Amino acid sequence: MLTPVPFFSGADSVRRNWASLERRVRAVAESGKFTAHAAVAELEAAISGYTGAKHAVACNNGTDALILMLRAAGIGPGDEVIVPAYTFFATVSSVLHVGAAPVIVDVLPGSYAMDPDKAGAAVSPRTKAIMPAHMFSQTADLLALREVAEQSGAQLLEDSAEAIGMWVDGVHAGLWGRAGVLSFFPTKTLGAIGDAGMLITNDDEIAARVRAARCHGQAEDGAYVYERLGWNSRCDELQAAVLLSRLETLDAEMVRRAELAARYTERLAGVVDTPWLAPAECPSNQVWYVYLVETDHRDELVAFLDANGIGTEVYYPRSLSEQPALRDLPGAQLPTPVATAASRRAVGLPLYADLTDAQVDRVCDLITQFHREVSR
Repeated sequence: MLTPVPFFSGADSVRRNWASLERRVRAVAESGKFTAHAAVAELEAAISGYTGAKHAVACNNGTDALILMLRAAGIGPGDEVIVPAYTFFATVSSVLHVGAAPVIVDVLPGSYAMDPDKAGAAVSPRTKAIMPAHMFSQTADLLALREVAEQSGAQLLEDSAEAIGMWVDGVHAGLWGRAGVLSFFPTKTLGAIGDAGMLITNDDEIAARVRAARCHGQAEDGAYVYERLGWNSRCDELQAAVLLSRLETLDAEMVRRAELAARYTERLAGVVDTPWLAPAECPSNQVWYVYLVETDHRDELVAFLDANGIGTEVYYPRSLSEQPALRDLPGAQLPTPVATAASRRAVGLPLYADLTDAQVDRVCDLITQFHREVSR
């Protein structure tokens, strides 16, 4: 019997990096400091250096980082935030959690990121921010979106949760507007073994507000002195230790992911719709977090691959406008045909640095076999 190919294999990464992981985790255990201490400070400095951000502020997870970013940017009741229709639910739920109204606009084919023209058409006097999400392997068209924001007087904030290592014209994703976020969810290109996230920004005010808010609003220069209401969103030392270890191999892993993506593309060309770099005013480099394909037989393909031991992930089975919690919102009524079509056709294939060429070939062989059979 052939060995299954899981969609994600975090255990292999842990085993491969165990020597570095063990050293750093042991240091945390022996320190007796388990929350927001030396390892977190080291991680913040490392991410700041890697991205070029003036400030990197670690949080408990990427969703908290989004909420804290929006709050720090002054987003609240009465404001509108333009978001893309094809993204993880946290992009829009974070807007609702600060009391603002999301306005959901369609995305571009290829990048699955916010369509700048649709964003510009959705601007209203209440628009306080435009918040694109960078999806799967490339950024949104940040130059065009920044121009929309500047012309409308809105802030550009980035849901750059998936975008570690993505650069546009020499600027790291998340730093084209006032702030952005990174997620270190285990499946991410740089993943922890639990939840963790990060705000990145060059804005001193945003950084200071998030640092205070992540610790119940505590002032930086006074223990148990609270200047405004916050909540508990500190990053654990254990997760920081894991991320510091994995950061050492991040660039090499991104190279390996790119090799695997190229193999998928070569093998699957003409079988399914494979990813492509969407045109943009300042194209970014591709960093392969997810290898997403589209097919008219998505659900049947998923079932076929599952029966043959191949893991997949459907990104996303509903566009945001179709989510039960959102469909009655005024801002969810704009047409989003590109996002709707993707929600019916798109599926993510296994992609991680420990995947072998032989495993990719097996996945491709099965996909080719499936489409040969359904086309008869």
